[in-house]
Amino acid sequence: MNNLIEKFKDFLEKLDYYRDEILFVFIKPYWPRKITPNQLTYIRLAIGLLLFVLLFYFGIENKALIVSLFCVGVLTDLFDGSVARGLDKITEFGTMLDPLADRILILPIAIYSLDAHHRWLLLLLLSVEIIGALVSLFHKSKESDVKANIFGKVKMALLLLVFIAILIAWPHEPSIFFIDIIWLSLIFSFLSILARILELNSKGYIKNKIVTKEFKKIK
Repeated sequence: MNNLIEKFKDFLEKLDYYRDEILFVFIKPYWPRKITPNQLTYIRLAIGLLLFVLLFYFGIENKALIVSLFCVGVLTDLFDGSVARGLDKITEFGTMLDPLADRILILPIAIYSLDAHHRWLLLLLLSVEIIGALVSLFHKSKESDVKANIFGKVKMALLLLVFIAILIAWPHEPSIFFIDIIWLSLIFSFLSILARILELNSKGYIKNKIVTKEFKKIK
């Protein structure tokens, strides 16, 4: 099973590589050097917090405003990593801040669109995100150079796209197709967590004998 996961991971990483190469055509010659990747991440973080305030504190439900803000946040997520790689501006702080900004951008939209009719899905989504964040923090505590997880990237891409669609259809209840996409994203979340744990186990960071024995079975 471990080999199957690795092959799937390699396939997705190739797709991500080609995505970068396409964006580099624009980024390398034309990207304004004064705008850093971390600044794009700060914008996404600020938009996520602003969406919280607008939706849950002021109760503002202006569709054009909410969709526009969220789409700007999505664009920053599309470009910040590629800009960092294309201009060789990858920083340790940026790699830590990026997934946090992603989660903060997604969270208010997930709560607002799923709480009324899909509360169990929302609870599962939030629980998996918390577990994923804790596993990533543990991984980071063991190794200073932790690469972005491709399964996590795919999961986030699916969530960003589906929540754009949900917002466009809003205030109508999300269609079953969109809900199915969110369930699919959870599979990628579990794969992301599993890949992290397998890597930690292979390097001897997991000391529990029972856990180690079970992951040997997966291999």
